[in-house]
Amino acid sequence: MTTFRELLSRTKSEIDEIDFEEGERRLNNDPQTLWVDIREADEYENGAIPGAHHIPRGFLELRIENVVPAKDTPLVLYCAGGTRSAFGAKSLRELGYTDVVSLTPGFNGWKDKGGKFTIPRILTPEQKRRYHRHLLMPEVGETGQMKLLDSSVLLLGAGGLGSPAALYLAAAGVGRIGIVDFDIVDTSNLQRQILHNEARVGELKVESAKQTLQGINPDIEVEAHAVRLSSANVMDLFADYDVIVDGCDNFPTRYLTNDASVLLDKPVVHGSIFRFEGQVSVFWPGKGPCYRCLYVQPPPPDLAPSCAEAGVLGVLPGIIGSIQALEAIKVLLGIGDPLVGKLLTFDALEMSFRTLKLRRDPECPACGDASQVELVDYDEYCIAPNMKPKDADAKGLHAQAEEALGA
Repeated sequence: MTTFRELLSRTKSEIDEIDFEEGERRLNNDPQTLWVDIREADEYENGAIPGAHHIPRGFLELRIENVVPAKDTPLVLYCAGGTRSAFGAKSLRELGYTDVVSLTPGFNGWKDKGGKFTIPRILTPEQKRRYHRHLLMPEVGETGQMKLLDSSVLLLGAGGLGSPAALYLAAAGVGRIGIVDFDIVDTSNLQRQILHNEARVGELKVESAKQTLQGINPDIEVEAHAVRLSSANVMDLFADYDVIVDGCDNFPTRYLTNDASVLLDKPVVHGSIFRFEGQVSVFWPGKGPCYRCLYVQPPPPDLAPSCAEAGVLGVLPGIIGSIQALEAIKVLLGIGDPLVGKLLTFDALEMSFRTLKLRRDPECPACGDASQVELVDYDEYCIAPNMKPKDADAKGLHAQAEEALGA
């Protein structure tokens, strides 16, 4: 029968270990090395080596590939004294990681020898309960939830698209949410704008939205901007947020949003709806095309009917706005494959989704190679949530996008 000491001794003979001096050298001089703290949460909360990823030993094999996908990445594992990290290093080698070492003093020895450590910022017990389902996901976890709490999103519009997007961003714990809207709540809004209710008819939409969001999650900050977006204020408004969620229903705001985002290098999660159809894309300067790459100029007013003229199915903005919230969260967390360079279209009558590829136009007036962006207020164009770049017949969003792309 093998004893624990014999098993540990054999394991240590099969792995590589480093002492305090080598660990300190790597921490100070080798930014390519990733440190992994495999202690339990209560141990980690009392101090950790700066920059270390926290993956408790019981989840190491399950989560390591999400945190460190490249298996040739240099890794230093540590626990309290070097025992758990030894077994962890052997396990990672069996998973195919080629450069894994165990810190022999462990964290306790590291502290005793004067090594640098910090007290990690952690979620409160209430936050752990609220975001528990996020914390179970290795793609989010406590680190990702902290990132969401430190993030900010500016919503353009507290209407059909802004309502579901705001609700889900608030519930997810995006720490600061700004809302730009100068309109008031009307009874006709209640068919689709689920941020509001009958008791708030006549109130500013931004104030109604703020009440709803803070009621869902008192953990976040909601900033109400009861202004019309214009070339005079767009730069100041956008500069203070990480991601812009475009839920507006008019061309002047769309083009102004695009041009300001290019100047400020801000990702924009675009959404639009019309009757039974919707579309979503992520316009991220430097990573993909912008809105003007697809639609260079606003259409003439007579080719742009509004929802007030053509109508919209009330549940449709719930679907499109929820996708916008999802894309914003992916951008904030740096996970998945956001809709950069892609246009997702949805037909509610067919219950079909299609993804069309978008290409950056090197001659684009906003993001092109020789572009000189100027902020312009296109006040002469009418309110219109849908784009008809070619003609004014009754084609759906799928056909319109294909025409604009030359499909």
